[in-house]
Amino acid sequence: MRREVRIGLGFVAAIVVLGAGSMFVDRHATVSAATVMAPRFEVDPMWPKPLPNHWVIGMTIGVSVDAKDNVWIIHRQGSLEPKEVYQIAKPTPAAECCTPAPPILSFDQAGNLVKSWGGPGAGYDWPDSNHGITVDYKGNVWIGGNGRGPQPTPVAAETGVTAEASTVTAKFKDNEILKFTQDGKFLMQIGKPDQSKGSNDLANLKGPAKLTIDPKTNELYVADGYGNHRVIVFDADSGKYKRHWGAYGKTPDDKDQGPYNPEAPPAPQFRNPVHCAELSNDGLLYVCDRSNDRIQVFKPDGTFVKEVIIAKNTRGDGSVWDIAFSKDPQQKYIYLCDGSNEKIYVIQRDTMEILTSFGDGGRQPGEFYAVHGIATDSKGNIYTTETYHGQRVQKFVYKGMAPVVKKDQGVVWPKKG
Repeated sequence: MRREVRIGLGFVAAIVVLGAGSMFVDRHATVSAATVMAPRFEVDPMWPKPLPNHWVIGMTIGVSVDAKDNVWIIHRQGSLEPKEVYQIAKPTPAAECCTPAPPILSFDQAGNLVKSWGGPGAGYDWPDSNHGITVDYKGNVWIGGNGRGPQPTPVAAETGVTAEASTVTAKFKDNEILKFTQDGKFLMQIGKPDQSKGSNDLANLKGPAKLTIDPKTNELYVADGYGNHRVIVFDADSGKYKRHWGAYGKTPDDKDQGPYNPEAPPAPQFRNPVHCAELSNDGLLYVCDRSNDRIQVFKPDGTFVKEVIIAKNTRGDGSVWDIAFSKDPQQKYIYLCDGSNEKIYVIQRDTMEILTSFGDGGRQPGEFYAVHGIATDSKGNIYTTETYHGQRVQKFVYKGMAPVVKKDQGVVWPKKG
């Protein structure tokens, strides 16, 4: 009898120990889940400072940060409505305000305007619709463009052919990229307006969206773009062609793939626009296939590495607009701007897992309307630009690492105190 009691007590004790161990494991798992860390940001609603001279900016479609942490943006003067620029009304000004700012503007860390220039000039073809800006490791300023110019006329509706089927392939006048000094001195042009022969043309672009320069090889990678379906590489000093490729590293073609369908298998080619090409420190090229809702990753020679789909059910303008890397040496995080869902995703680069996101649609600081471009400075701060009627640049201050408590943070307004 005593032996049975002892055995019973031992069994109960074992259960208690196992239960305690189980609680420890559960508690540990909960703590681990709660301590996933990610970079945290707050919008700076006072940055940048007001522009001088009654200047206003239009669609703001590019942002880059130079080696001195100056922030460069480019905007479209022609996108401003007549009532926004009464000061330049013809034949006489209609009011005291306002006038378009020069297309290229640079701000210091305090938000002061430090440089302003740009527009048509001798020796180069300024884009009809400028797009993207990059300041390279030598301090040179590069831009692209996606102006279409006059378009072919579709077949008349009364023929019975649907509008989609009858539309002639869209033209793109802007088939060039331009290189300047930081003071606006023209250095080089690659490509000529109205000359593109398609996605395997080695001399011209077609609606180039954005570019990046590899400081190790001095090679220029172009996301090309709004008319073509490829990445193309040039020597950044001579402009000499090096190589190009399409989705999955294949030879690109210009066959119409029809509208994006989230239920269909991944598209074998990039859709328009191929919207960004960003090179990481460890030599991987991240390409924004915007309308396909995906990032594709390549080696510098065009070898396909992997892809990830972001917000798969996003139609319309797509979800993958532009990316920037965190400023730690390993570039552990990707910041992806999504101008359709109006948010910035924080992605762990090695796994391509979305850790959290911030932002929302709206006009107030920390909200977005068509967030289009993104860049980071040496301190880890994020800068974003907005196209369409967004028409602004915003700064999001890096506040260090923090536990992820919400997958979608909404507006990251400054905390009191």
